[in-house]
Amino acid sequence: MNPSSIVVFTDGAAKRNPGPGGWGVVIVTPDGHVTELGGGAAHTTNNKMELTGAIEALAELEHVDGRLAIYTDSTYVIQGIESWVHNWKRRGWKTATGGDVLNRDLWEALSGLVSARPPRSISWHYVRGHVGIPGNERVDAIADAFAVKGRAELYVGPLLGYPIAILDLPDDTSVPARTKSAAPGSSSKSKGPAYSYLSVVDGRPMRHSTWADCEQRVKGRSGARFKKAVSSDDQAAILRAWGFDPGAV
Repeated sequence: MNPSSIVVFTDGAAKRNPGPGGWGVVIVTPDGHVTELGGGAAHTTNNKMELTGAIEALAELEHVDGRLAIYTDSTYVIQGIESWVHNWKRRGWKTATGGDVLNRDLWEALSGLVSARPPRSISWHYVRGHVGIPGNERVDAIADAFAVKGRAELYVGPLLGYPIAILDLPDDTSVPARTKSAAPGSSSKSKGPAYSYLSVVDGRPMRHSTWADCEQRVKGRSGARFKKAVSSDDQAAILRAWGFDPGAV
């Protein structure tokens, strides 16, 4: 990260997905000022809240010059704004299969804010959720508070008085490949292309064909479990280890 960059952490989550949701943002400027932002919605989705967090961060900095280093645990946001959105625009906001792009209004808002800044002035960084990264843990807590209670205590003030080690940043912020490497939280033994992704939320197992679908289900859910399976036998073994009949999914 360029030491003169404005550091931004952003996150979003929805309980029951869809359900009550929240988003959180922490902004740290090079001169040592911290601004926390947050908000919520009564009925929304994880992806909407992830996008809203990024939009609100960029809107807050719309008239602030400087490079931005944005950290998020949403591969959906990063891959969407860096890659997918360009193809969607060329196709008139249609997917590759001809369907309407979900959350088009939010993608248009995010794309407009990004385009308004100088070229290559924003760097997007992927952080793995729930692995102790202070900035990610804080925005997750803000988002969760708004989703559950509709409010959160937000800090605005000097970095010296901020109780979070917000500038303890991860070294590796590359977006993980969806099919060639394990999803975050999966066993190191699960090497090779994915056969499926498995999740358990509120005691109910589910099989997913992509990590994005699995991530959407477990994001922000307390006690959720998830893992990649590389074969049907591996899938069955994981379910048995979790105490479920392999035929449950």
